[in-house]
Amino acid sequence: MLSQKLHDALNAQINAELWSAYLYLSMSLDAEAKGLKGVANWFYIQFREEQDHARIFMNYLNSRDAKVELRPIDEVRSAWSSPLEMFRDTLEHERKVTALIHNLAAIAAEDRDFASANMLVWFIDEQVEEESNARDMIQACEAVEGNKFGLYTLDKELAARTYATPSPLAAKE
Repeated sequence: MLSQKLHDALNAQINAELWSAYLYLSMSLDAEAKGLKGVANWFYIQFREEQDHARIFMNYLNSRDAKVELRPIDEVRSAWSSPLEMFRDTLEHERKVTALIHNLAAIAAEDRDFASANMLVWFIDEQVEEESNARDMIQACEAVEGNKFGLYTLDKELAARTYATPSPLAAKE
């Protein structure tokens, strides 16, 4: 059985993941409106991944006979000056999510809840990847800053990104 503290924190994390999805959808729509279809694609895939992260947490709570409590999603920003600004905001946001995941792991450790601690290992690894991807995109955007052809080329490259179902969900399909 989950402690009330961990149960509440996991529900809060579900809301945080859904807010993240909403943020990335907003970034995708802003990029699309600016004709950056590849950047829009990159962020749309992020949107889908964040929805999946929320679903993984929901599935976990359900598997532990704990109630999922959805909360209202706060408003997100809707415009950015450039892809570079989007990716800088992405890295800052992912660092906040990493801190939230680490807090969940600390609560699970404090509770000696080994099942929850084990489930959270996937998210800890995922956050390392999320931050790395954002840093890579910042570097790519900085490399082409002020170069319209470079941005065009980067946008075409980002259009090739494809969605992959996260392993905790793929195992349930």
